[in-house]
Amino acid sequence: MLKRMLIAAGVLVTIVAVTVSAQTDVSGTWNAVVELDLGSGEPTFVFSQDGDAITGTYEGTFGSADLTGTVTGNTIEFTFGAEGVGAATYTGTITGDSIEGTCDYGEAGGGTWTAKKAA
Repeated sequence: MLKRMLIAAGVLVTIVAVTVSAQTDVSGTWNAVVELDLGSGEPTFVFSQDGDAITGTYEGTFGSADLTGTVTGNTIEFTFGAEGVGAATYTGTITGDSIEGTCDYGEAGGGTWTAKKAA
């Protein structure tokens, strides 16, 4: 019985270790294409990641702003203050060096976005 419990504990530790190591790291510069109800743009996002927390900057059509958010598995979500339109919220799915998702600029409308990690 003890042997079975030790084996089960070992399997559980392995599963947890694999899950933790599967955390996607988005640190770096990302070049995006955003399609909004208002028009389109090509902002740059720079992310720094510590665990599941991200901080960074946005630079694009709505000026420059600091951003904060999270990465959970392969899902990213972040917000920043967009000049002239208020808060912007981005949500996306990370696949390797690409991200694809939706964005919401409140009353100014929403849209879609894609990003590629810069080399």
